[in-house]
Amino acid sequence: MDRRQQKSREAIFNAFNRLLEKKHFNNITVQEIIDEANVGRTTFYAHFETKDILLKEMCTGIFEHIFSHELPSESTHDFSEAEHGLDEKLTHLLYHLKDNKGNMLGLFSGYSRDLFLRYFKEYLSEIFMRYPDCMRTDVPADFALNYMVGSFAETVKWWINRGMKETPEIITDHYLKLAGYN
Repeated sequence: MDRRQQKSREAIFNAFNRLLEKKHFNNITVQEIIDEANVGRTTFYAHFETKDILLKEMCTGIFEHIFSHELPSESTHDFSEAEHGLDEKLTHLLYHLKDNKGNMLGLFSGYSRDLFLRYFKEYLSEIFMRYPDCMRTDVPADFALNYMVGSFAETVKWWINRGMKETPEIITDHYLKLAGYN
């Protein structure tokens, strides 16, 4: 992707983020996104087939880097030297959610919630599957995974609805204690 294409793509993401801070996902039109981004309709569709795909790629941008083996230090947190255990992965994920707080409030409310939660749970499943020692072995594996993913997603919703007052470390610690992992 050349610089011009990267700049257009970034403008679309930024416009979408700004709109999500003000409106529910289903109430945002592609026209509003392209107006806010100051790009043409053809440019938008050259990057994203639908606004659902735009949302999925935004989620990928928020979550995927957490799976990287070489993590850079970031302005709000530094996991570059972390052990990369389950607690560090969950805490790192929570920092990314907190860094994107405005978007998260919009994504966890209204009609966008179900679509976002589906993408979010896919990433959570990946995280938990990488740490099989966190799963109970006296119940079916798929049941244990569903429980861990669902309960963590509900924990995140609770945390966001309370204004993300607690630190990501505290939320991770509370969750892992209740899950019997800590």
